[in-house]
Amino acid sequence: MLSIIQAAGWPIWPLLLCSVVALALVIERFSSLRASRIAPVRLLDEVLGVTTQQMPTPDMVNRLAENSLLGQVLAAGLRAVTAEPNMNEEKLRQVFELAGRRAIHQLERYLNTLGTIATAAPLLGLLGTVVGMIEIFGSQAPGGSNPTLLAHGISIALYNTAFGLMIAIPTLMFYRYFRGKVEEYVLELEQSSDRLLSQLVRYLAT
Repeated sequence: MLSIIQAAGWPIWPLLLCSVVALALVIERFSSLRASRIAPVRLLDEVLGVTTQQMPTPDMVNRLAENSLLGQVLAAGLRAVTAEPNMNEEKLRQVFELAGRRAIHQLERYLNTLGTIATAAPLLGLLGTVVGMIEIFGSQAPGGSNPTLLAHGISIALYNTAFGLMIAIPTLMFYRYFRGKVEEYVLELEQSSDRLLSQLVRYLAT
């Protein structure tokens, strides 16, 4: 592996940095986008069951907010109703929407960086290809070519192109996968908020 890196020349280092960052982000997103941390299966049913009889206590709401991202959104609505029971339905809906936007921001964290790496890696590989071509043309000196410089230029051109594609293709696949997961979670957060909103309306004084 070290010999390949040496043969690829200095343009390989930005690509190696991109690969390390991309791997770290993929691991982080797999950990952060687990269903247990975003929207546990029975959480909404439990909240609806509690609010059927009465509003939950502040301690219960705090535990709900610490439970998951969905819990934070639901807790925002519960706190709003408790703090201001005279609000109307439209204002309560705005509370849920604001909490939902904060949740979406957390869901999409680092995805732009992952997408940027997927886009930039082939361009960095192309940069290495251009550098290799310059070395190749430089080896063709008047009066005879330099075989060592020619071989080095070919290595730079080919290795960097290959590394750029090897990094970009899986990174793009993971980016698309995580983007799909986020869209699923966003839809689930919206549906859960609407269901709780319909139940909390009867606690409003207006």
